[in-house]
Amino acid sequence: MKGVRELNLELGRPTVDQALDRLRADMDACRHMHQGVMKLIHGYGSSGSGGRIRTAVRKYLAGELAEGRVKAVIRGEDFSIFSEETRRILAQYPLLRQDSDLDWENRGVTFVIL
Repeated sequence: MKGVRELNLELGRPTVDQALDRLRADMDACRHMHQGVMKLIHGYGSSGSGGRIRTAVRKYLAGELAEGRVKAVIRGEDFSIFSEETRRILAQYPLLRQDSDLDWENRGVTFVIL
């Protein structure tokens, strides 16, 4: 693993469609570079917008997971050593133990294992 690719989907205040386009392009780039882990920063809707980007991103990733195009999706609020799935991912990608969001229940991020 070359590290964790961090993608801020909120940067520039994009529309949902623009954020999803950016996500798709970055996922393709990560696959091409054999980079297996992404941390998506999408916010959680605290500005009153209802978290439209977060909702759309997580729906898209659920479809990718169901189709087998990603190996795992861990919501920031579940990124904890008390989660069995997180512990499994941490065993495979120990670099994630250094992530500042581990055990912080951050609803504004999502981790993707490609």
